[in-house]
Amino acid sequence: MLATRIRQKDGLFYFASYPAKEVLERVRFISRFYGEGEEITPQSLPQQDEIAQFISRIERTDEAFQRQMSKAKVRQLRNFYEMAVSQPPIPGTVLLFTSDELRFQSLPGQDSVGHLSEPASKYLIIDGQHRLAALKFYLMEHPAEAASINVPCVIFDGRSEDFAAEMFVIINSTPTRINKSHLVDLYERVSWADPDKRFAARMVEDLYSEDDSPLQYRINRLGGRSQKDKWILQAELFNELHRWISADWRKISRTSNLYRESERFYEIIRDFLKAAHKVWGDAWGHDSYQITRPVALKAMIRVCADLARSDAEPAQGRIKRWEERLSPWAEHRAQFKGDGFYERFPAKRQTERVSRIHRDLARWAGIEIKTKARATKS
Repeated sequence: MLATRIRQKDGLFYFASYPAKEVLERVRFISRFYGEGEEITPQSLPQQDEIAQFISRIERTDEAFQRQMSKAKVRQLRNFYEMAVSQPPIPGTVLLFTSDELRFQSLPGQDSVGHLSEPASKYLIIDGQHRLAALKFYLMEHPAEAASINVPCVIFDGRSEDFAAEMFVIINSTPTRINKSHLVDLYERVSWADPDKRFAARMVEDLYSEDDSPLQYRINRLGGRSQKDKWILQAELFNELHRWISADWRKISRTSNLYRESERFYEIIRDFLKAAHKVWGDAWGHDSYQITRPVALKAMIRVCADLARSDAEPAQGRIKRWEERLSPWAEHRAQFKGDGFYERFPAKRQTERVSRIHRDLARWAGIEIKTKARATKS
């Protein structure tokens, strides 16, 4: 395959033009796509292929949401391919990745143009799955036009999974391309992520996955409002934890082992939520109450930050100690009933309502709001 080798600082990649039929044979789809009566089934991914598993995890959303969005987007792109005559149907490059190290042999007298070998396995698509899916459906209906369509591709080879992760973030980090909830998953995978964001993201991951977490599997990591027993969006939870961490980061950053410190902070929020659960009793997680809805959970996290600054240690006996400290909340349980909740806590918007509930919860428990955290979007 004829390709152009491009060097940027220490980075090396290739630009190539693939005939439509050929590129579709050389890529693998890791999400499900639909056309009119046709379907592209995602290929099975070996567990050891961490790059493919990673991108597949980020691409995935709620089942209904993914099917609706991919079908609509594929249909729009396919229709565009049908309408495009003088303008190119695929003017932008598709980004492909292979962990194989490709061999490049430059042409005589040329340093950057030459022949590039093909990978032993199919390419992963870092950017362009919808465009290629639409192209596949389009060629099913218009096979004679296949010879006239070439797809511009940028090819990255021989890199690590973290490189693929970084490229995915760089390409998809605008609000219109990938949801903030998905980006939280990426903070530990990119070298340029701020350490305080990595720290908070690690806490979110533990709250979602650890067996002793009161929020295990209750965090919506998919970015859309789900009714499947989820209590809070991952992005909302991350924002509150990062608000706490960033306010205390000067002290946290001086610890010798940030990973162990993040575990300690997880244990603090875990114990606080366990104590809160006992205090709220049957109202915890009950559909008739707002206690485990985002606005109340975020307010409780702020109370946890206030309490932890003065009473996090000793860890032994902390749940019992904090249960006694939060016990006055039980007297106000009725205020968190769903009916009339927003009238009882009037506010112009959710940010203001979280602050109001935070102040009330802290006051009822006699907890001083000592530090005003750096403002973070709620």
